[in-house]
Order: sequence, then C-alpha cells, then structure tokens
Amino acid sequence: QRKNPFSNQARLASKAPHVPRGDATYGRPPEGSQTEQRGKDAHSHVGKEVEELCLVIRRTGEVGEDGHVSVTFGQLFETYVTISNKVVGILLRARKHGLVRFEGEMLWQGKDDDVVITLL
Repeated sequence: QRKNPFSNQARLASKAPHVPRGDATYGRPPEGSQTEQRGKDAHSHVGKEVEELCLVIRRTGEVGEDGHVSVTFGQLFETYVTISNKVVGILLRARKHGLVRFEGEMLWQGKDDDVVITLL
C-alpha cells in the first residue's frame, strides 16, 4: 500500500506499529483508547452479573452437609432467567473463576435440570 499512488498516506502513517508475539501488549488495545475502556466496562459488567448469580444461588439454594450452598440447574434457571437470559454463560464464567462447581461442560435447559450447582 505504501507504493500505491492512490492510497491515503495519512492513514498508513497513523496505523499502529506491529507488535510481535510474546510482547506484553500483544493482543491488547492501545493504552488509553476507547477500545480499552469498553473492554474494562464489559469486564466490570460481567463481574457484577457473576456476583448477582452467586447471590441468587445463596438465596434459592440449600446448605448441604459440607457447608456449601447447592441448587439444581432447573431451579436456578427458573429463578435467574427473569433477571438475565445469559444464565449458562454467567455460570461458565463463575466456574472459570472458581466460584461454582457443576458436572459437565455445558448445561442445557430441560436435559440438565437435575444437575447440582454448588456455590464455593
């Protein structure tokens, strides 16, 4: 493009330099950019949804012999779907952060209603 007489030289000059793999900033938006801020806002929003899910589990679940609160997926789905339609995604995020435990990779409404979700 630099040799193309019809290309916009200003656009090429303002393009961010190539970041090699292994660099600490590789795959991350430029510091202070709107993209970085949107990412931070999204991360914060998902974190709040995970917290809210944990509170719903604590409110609707029952304390087991081990002291952990547990609830079935069917019961949680019926309760939480009125709050958010992203129940399964938020559950997966909570499991990734070590906040909940359940069997299986993915939970499906109807099929997995009896799967027990334990709040850690």
